[in-house]
Amino acid sequence: MALQEKIRVVLLACGSFNPITNMHLRMFELARDHLEETGRYSVVKGIISPVGDAYKKKGLIEACHRVKMARLATESSSWISVDDWESQQAEWVETAKVIRHHHAELISMEENQEEVDTERTKRKLEKNMKCSSAQNGSESVQLKMLCGADVLESFSILNLWKKEDIEEIVGRFGLVCITRNGCDAEKFVYESNVLHEHRKNIHIVREWVTNEISATHVRRAVSRGQSVRYLLPEPVVQYIKDQQLYSIESEQKNADTLIAPLQRYSNAKK
Repeated sequence: MALQEKIRVVLLACGSFNPITNMHLRMFELARDHLEETGRYSVVKGIISPVGDAYKKKGLIEACHRVKMARLATESSSWISVDDWESQQAEWVETAKVIRHHHAELISMEENQEEVDTERTKRKLEKNMKCSSAQNGSESVQLKMLCGADVLESFSILNLWKKEDIEEIVGRFGLVCITRNGCDAEKFVYESNVLHEHRKNIHIVREWVTNEISATHVRRAVSRGQSVRYLLPEPVVQYIKDQQLYSIESEQKNADTLIAPLQRYSNAKK
């Protein structure tokens, strides 16, 4: 397949990034290698979207700090950037809506870039009239959600996700899942009817160079005055030190509050 015929892909990672770690960044590199090695895709951009404060996860520090750390972490990357739209929303925004937002932004950018070329604009409009689906490959650029196997597993947790949102994420856009030894992502897909139905839209990437960096463990180490150097990008380590982030007290933030999706979906069924 010629280079110009490859499907251009943008990878979107949503999450707390509390704080962002080297593993978060490594996921993007692994995903890009995997997709491009198929010969079908060209990964052109990576987007990190930190969740807003309204998510109410235990130990979640303010979004302004998490966004700043993510931006510091990606300063040296030529293709990964940070978008703060999700983090600035007053209420928690479902992941499916976040993906829709970024997809619309991509389509708008594509149209603006192609306005100078009448023929290209004509072809773009013709493509946009077709179903906006990752399955048929009709788009000039596709947006895929990037996540770890823990997110894939979380699809089965009661009241954490809406079934129609899972359907949209994997069916319309597609998923790139990074998994490691001891985590059977293929089993998650097999045991879920929705995931199994759209299994061709799920790219499972195995990380053979074991990296078990956990943001939770990082926060615990910082709160105990222990070093986290080489677990996080150096500018992030320095920012945490300068801002005196993460303490035993901050880890108890939202401790008595259900996270936003459990609140929203549980209440909706009452």
